[in-house]
Amino acid sequence: MRCLVINLDRSPGRLAHMTTEFARIQVKFERVSAVDGMKRPEIAAMSRILSPTEIACFLSHKACWHIIAEGDEAYGAVFEDDTVFTPKAGPLLADVGWIPADASIIKLETVFKKAVIAMMPSHVGFSFSVARLYGLHLGAGAYIISRKAARDLLQATGDFNIPVDHVLFDPTLATSSSETIYQILPAACAQGLFLKDKSIELASQIEQDRSPYQMKRNLLKKRRKTPLTTVKTEARRVGLQIANICRLRLEKTIPFHHHGARVRRGMMVMEYPHHPAPPNANTNLDVPSNR
Repeated sequence: MRCLVINLDRSPGRLAHMTTEFARIQVKFERVSAVDGMKRPEIAAMSRILSPTEIACFLSHKACWHIIAEGDEAYGAVFEDDTVFTPKAGPLLADVGWIPADASIIKLETVFKKAVIAMMPSHVGFSFSVARLYGLHLGAGAYIISRKAARDLLQATGDFNIPVDHVLFDPTLATSSSETIYQILPAACAQGLFLKDKSIELASQIEQDRSPYQMKRNLLKKRRKTPLTTVKTEARRVGLQIANICRLRLEKTIPFHHHGARVRRGMMVMEYPHHPAPPNANTNLDVPSNR
């Protein structure tokens, strides 16, 4: 299975970080040159909703989908360049025999927020299990996608009005609800954004460059916070919990373990020694940005 890492040309520190991470788990990877929103101001015209940075991020993921859709392998893995792996992630990424036959997308990471998954996960080996993912679990930092799903998403995403992680993991959208999505348990990785990893040179530009889409969502949430809406929200939450139990579903925070410790968001700062790149690692797979 090809492991594709999205990396900006102006972010060599992040590439060095990913080289270290993949060497640590002894897996090869290929670098995909990310679309740079700062160097392509014309992409701002592609959407009145998303920011140029979010459009560039979306285009970069689509470049990876093109590679997977046009390749010979049934599955490919996509990573953003601030990923931190659990030590046991290597065997998982080196083998595809464990992937459920009906899987379209498998989310490898956690964002340390509750997600709705199947109550009874299936053990797949390497100390991991998989469970169907039914609820919202955003973030597009690490996922496996089938060749068919990559082709489906390329056909379904001609417009850029929704962030790429919503397209992938928001079940209220047809692009996500039409696919069979799984969550790996525990998470095989997490983004440095959540771990406050000092080994990564840049904070998330997407977090710094909030789009009108996300700002509107946040504004609506703030407007709804009245005593009455709080009561309604709590009643809805309890109702959903009961419904999930009846449907054999569970709401939980996806765990992530690193160096034998359970990581909670923002609680661990990690620094790693340098490791050489895996043998024959292709760290410069440039993809034309007009694909």
